[in-house]
Amino acid sequence: MADVRTALAEVVGEEHVLAGDAVPPEYGRDESLGVTGVRPDLVVRPADAGQVAAVLQVAGEHGLPVTARGSGTGLSGAAVPRPGGLVVSFERMNQILEIDTDGQVAVVQPGVTLAELDEATAAHGLVYPIFPGEGSASIGGTVATNAGGMHAVKEGVTRHHVLGLEAVLPTGEVIRTGGRYVKTSTGYDLTQLIVGSEGTLALVTEVTLRLRARLPHRAGVLAPFPDTEAVTAAVPRLTGGGLDPLVLEYVDLLAMSAIMQNAGLDLGVPQEIQDAAGAYLLVVLENRSADRLDEDVQTLGEQLAGLGAADVYVLTGDPLRKLITAREGAFWAARNAGANAIVDAVVPRAALARFFAAVPAIADRHGALIGGCGHAGDGNVHLSVFQPDEDALAKVMDELLAAAAELGGTISGEHGIGREKIRHFLALEDPAKVALMRRIKTSFDPDGILNPGVLFG
Repeated sequence: MADVRTALAEVVGEEHVLAGDAVPPEYGRDESLGVTGVRPDLVVRPADAGQVAAVLQVAGEHGLPVTARGSGTGLSGAAVPRPGGLVVSFERMNQILEIDTDGQVAVVQPGVTLAELDEATAAHGLVYPIFPGEGSASIGGTVATNAGGMHAVKEGVTRHHVLGLEAVLPTGEVIRTGGRYVKTSTGYDLTQLIVGSEGTLALVTEVTLRLRARLPHRAGVLAPFPDTEAVTAAVPRLTGGGLDPLVLEYVDLLAMSAIMQNAGLDLGVPQEIQDAAGAYLLVVLENRSADRLDEDVQTLGEQLAGLGAADVYVLTGDPLRKLITAREGAFWAARNAGANAIVDAVVPRAALARFFAAVPAIADRHGALIGGCGHAGDGNVHLSVFQPDEDALAKVMDELLAAAAELGGTISGEHGIGREKIRHFLALEDPAKVALMRRIKTSFDPDGILNPGVLFG
């Protein structure tokens, strides 16, 4: 290990190599609830792609398992290293290299956070529209997991905005994929193959991102419904109603109570309405024109009333920002309340009501409390599961994720498989597809040094 440390220090400098007890514990964990942290033997902090390439060459020569790390905000254990492993931290590679206002493109290093990029693009009247709910998340981490968030119903997910990459292969080769163009029909799309690969194929060292104009006017509508099934039954009608919502979220009663309590919010919903509500729908619209936004909000209110909402409450300015911020913090509210697992499944929007109809029976069978909120507009279900018994919890997760798969969905919409969902991934995915993914992994990483254990176990 001394020889490895010396070789790495020659690449990145002695001060940027941490080893043994000098490695802070945070380098060995992310925010997943079900994966125990592992302190790595070594951490390196490279400054550029050339250093990353040299680090991977050293790791390959010594057979070291390598885990890339951004901000550590992931929720599936993909940033948890292997025992005896090497963490490549991108905290020094944190520069916004360019914002091209004419091309509406940003070029950034992987350590840039979403909050930093949002501040920089706002100065140009532009926005990178991926907001997964944690501004401290790094661009590299969100590329690795194909992050989504509340805006996905309108804007799509990370892969829809990544135009090109610079990446380092496990062999130390540096490649560039894609570019500043928005379409191509030239061979395999390596950009999209690397996006969402959770650090198992290559280490991303630069990202070219598509931006769009930042619209100045925004309003939200909060609509209480009698239950979650009524909320989810309304979703397909709203997405097909022509208003193109920026946010379309469901929040059940348990989650709304936690959100309101944690944030100290009072949104003006009368107590008798709160008492009768079983779930809420939060819809946010945006527009370039204030008058057109007002018209859209009026139309939205009429649509919601026709779909069974008890009432509608229009939110703008500070109240809307506070509610959105509180909704983004729902994971932390659940974690603080003692949640034992988080569900990140996806089902077709038209099947949301059927999925939620199955949840109470699953909870009852295994003595669990299940509640949450999620991205109703794209069918991404986020549920918090409270069941401290490990065997019972495993059965709850098995049944919830199997129910999603049976309805034509999948087990993760934006958190990734990581180390936490490997068993479910291998059990529910088509074996032929998994075998093909393994062969792709081997083609990129013949020695298996990049994030071994993630995805495939």
